[in-house]
Amino acid sequence: MSLPATIGAIGINKTGDFDVIEKLEVPAPQHAPANLVVKVEYAGVNFIDTYFRKGLYPVAQFPSVLGREAAGVVIALPTDESVLNDEEYKLRDLKVGTKVAVTCTGAFSQYISVAWTRAYALPEGVSTRDAAAGLLQGATALTFATEGYNVQKGDIVLVHTVAGGLGLIFAQLIKARGATVIGTTSTPAKAALAKAHGVDHVILYTQEDTVQRVLEITGGEGVHAIFDGVGKDTFEADFKMIRRKGTLVSVGNASGAVPPFPPLKLVEKNVRLLRPTLENYIFTPQEGRTYITELFKLIANGTVKINVHAEYPFTAEGVQQAQKDLTGGKTTGKLIIKVADA
Repeated sequence: MSLPATIGAIGINKTGDFDVIEKLEVPAPQHAPANLVVKVEYAGVNFIDTYFRKGLYPVAQFPSVLGREAAGVVIALPTDESVLNDEEYKLRDLKVGTKVAVTCTGAFSQYISVAWTRAYALPEGVSTRDAAAGLLQGATALTFATEGYNVQKGDIVLVHTVAGGLGLIFAQLIKARGATVIGTTSTPAKAALAKAHGVDHVILYTQEDTVQRVLEITGGEGVHAIFDGVGKDTFEADFKMIRRKGTLVSVGNASGAVPPFPPLKLVEKNVRLLRPTLENYIFTPQEGRTYITELFKLIANGTVKINVHAEYPFTAEGVQQAQKDLTGGKTTGKLIIKVADA
């Protein structure tokens, strides 16, 4: 399939507030020998998009197309013989017409060229819509709940902001492993959504004392693990709610980065503290394929249900509104951009 000389994309020409997001016309992606070319149908919206837009994370060059995950259809395969003969590549069974989910830079684009190691075929029962909505958050939850802290039957686990897209997936994975889920959220409506996704105890942090409630639920012992995507605002309280030899997994920094602290803070309860990244859990092609294959199986069999909060048009205004809604703290589930009809 031949591509036009230029394609539509959504990105920025400078860093700043929401209004720097604009519709771009960029050159069509070159078909690099080791890459796939994918026609994008849906793309996921993530906090990292806002970090690049604001300049919190450095932007390599302008214009810069936003977006880190997408799903669509393969329209061109690698041509590099070393790739075609790679056993790991063969295991992916990629063909022209295969529906795939991909992680890449510049996902808010009509077409993308992406390394084959970053493309994962979708099984029956997983749509490109669900794949774009579930890929990064699902893989983050699965890897963090396996290697950050390997959740086991009988554990009691606290998930902050449990009604968000990542929190809901954490809750379902933790519950499926036979553990008890405690989640924090801000409103009764979000609490109801959390309970519908398997959360055993929901704490309204706007109305209740989170530390007191967690200690009540756990008989004063605290939880085995905490998955905390809030950061600065909840970090100190986490140490009051974790039990002896518990594990605190710092997932993100929605309220700001955790400030520097002395390592001696961990001594009181022999707490393990991690600040992992998904990229280092799916660093090798085998790791990526193994985890993403497991994730898509969990989505296909209904163990993990992807909750899409809202779908936005492939326009500058659509992406602006998506970022406003995401950072406004009023969303539940995942936000996605519809780039093209499936």
